[in-house]
Amino acid sequence: MSRGINNWTAEDVMRFLKARGFVFNHAKGSHYFYVGRVNGKIHQVCIPFHGAKSLNPRTLKGIILQSGISKNEWLV
Repeated sequence: MSRGINNWTAEDVMRFLKARGFVFNHAKGSHYFYVGRVNGKIHQVCIPFHGAKSLNPRTLKGIILQSGISKNEWLV
């Protein structure tokens, strides 16, 4: 079943990135920064953390772009 762009929490995004080799870099307030290498390039991703609240779909689209991981891989 496809998850789509809705109902992703910050925890889900962190789990997804960790599974693909990203590591926690630092936190600033309620934003967590992860760094990883995709296709030979280093990418930094900023994840806003507000408890169990779902991320706005537009925010998730920005995270997908920052990560350098294809949208198809995220939404499968």
